[in-house]
Amino acid sequence: MSDLTNQMVIAERTEVARGVRHLLAAPLIVERDAPEVFDIVRRRRDPIAKWFDYYCGWTLIVEPRLGYARLVKVRAALDPTRPARRIRSSRAEFDRLRYVLLCVTAAELFAAPVTTIGLLAGRVRAATAEDPLLPSFDSAARAHRMAFVDVLRLLESFGVLQVIDGVTDSYVDSDSAKVLFRVDATLLLRLLAAPTGPSQLAVSASEVPLRVDELLDELVRERRYGPASYPGKHTDTSGISETQRNLWLRHSVFRRLIDDPVVYFDDLTADERAYLASPTGRQLLRRAADQGGFVLEERAEGVLFVDPEAISTDSRFPDDAATAKVAALLLLDTMSGPATDEQLRRAAADLLTKFPRWARTYQGEEGARQLVADALMVLRSFGLVRIHASGLVVPLPAAARYRVTGIRTSPASEDPS
Repeated sequence: MSDLTNQMVIAERTEVARGVRHLLAAPLIVERDAPEVFDIVRRRRDPIAKWFDYYCGWTLIVEPRLGYARLVKVRAALDPTRPARRIRSSRAEFDRLRYVLLCVTAAELFAAPVTTIGLLAGRVRAATAEDPLLPSFDSAARAHRMAFVDVLRLLESFGVLQVIDGVTDSYVDSDSAKVLFRVDATLLLRLLAAPTGPSQLAVSASEVPLRVDELLDELVRERRYGPASYPGKHTDTSGISETQRNLWLRHSVFRRLIDDPVVYFDDLTADERAYLASPTGRQLLRRAADQGGFVLEERAEGVLFVDPEAISTDSRFPDDAATAKVAALLLLDTMSGPATDEQLRRAAADLLTKFPRWARTYQGEEGARQLVADALMVLRSFGLVRIHASGLVVPLPAAARYRVTGIRTSPASEDPS
């Protein structure tokens, strides 16, 4: 093999690995926003698509002429730690009103390829008024206009909406603001990653509140695995073929490996643990890590894929740029074992007292409580603690790698002068 051929093979492997990790960080890549990344995915789409299909059972859709790539991710389990967030500095979670407006707005966007913010608001207002189960959208209320703008800006970030004229945020101050949008209906259709569309469930609106958990299970059910995708829910396994069982084991394990910060053996089923321990499982672990550009880290408690370039994550820890993440790191260091909420609040109060110019938004009567809540949300999302129903917070094995005792004496944002 010539040097040129070697270089081309290395270049392809490198780009495939980068494409895989970029798609994990952003399952929707729009050429307009990330032209270099989109170009890699476009050129290497076949090997990248094969990687996701083989290891995870996920589909990669690349539309070169329309300028987007969509990785259709289906998780092995529901994840409450990744809500939709407002495109603002606070990055606050969507509340019920915003989720309702998101769904209704998405439905109304199919009406025309070009629309104004006023026309769209009118259709959303009419749609919510007709359905007694939905909170009505009142465009005269500033809080509702702000929620509507949060929805529109999220859709803009996805590339579904493109502002042709005007500024979306101007609608917060006045419902007579003039904003013109272009709608990408094809991309809008790609946003929903559920294998089963909600309309296919054929459930009356009155039944939905009573069957939420069941309906969520049905939305993400993948029929190709048969009952194998419902471990523990089926006592009769005679209808599960060996092919379905092995396919589900591979896909369920690797979905968690590349989508979660760490996979603990205790969180896996007995079959999944046996699969990882088998010669085939261990061989695939190493191969997937190598092809994806990851470093495989194996511990007695579990395994994780480490991205040395930190491309594959949309959030980092530790991260001195966010107060909640700094607090999470410092509170983690106070936990030599399980801790109660009260113990953590006292520790947070001590931090706020010791560093009065740090975390100023938390320097209030309920500041310690809110700081603990935000810090625990960070720790939970990174798989570093488990919170029991009783409120007891238990640090998990991976938390040991972030101990900072003796290394840091103050939050990074504290003014030392």
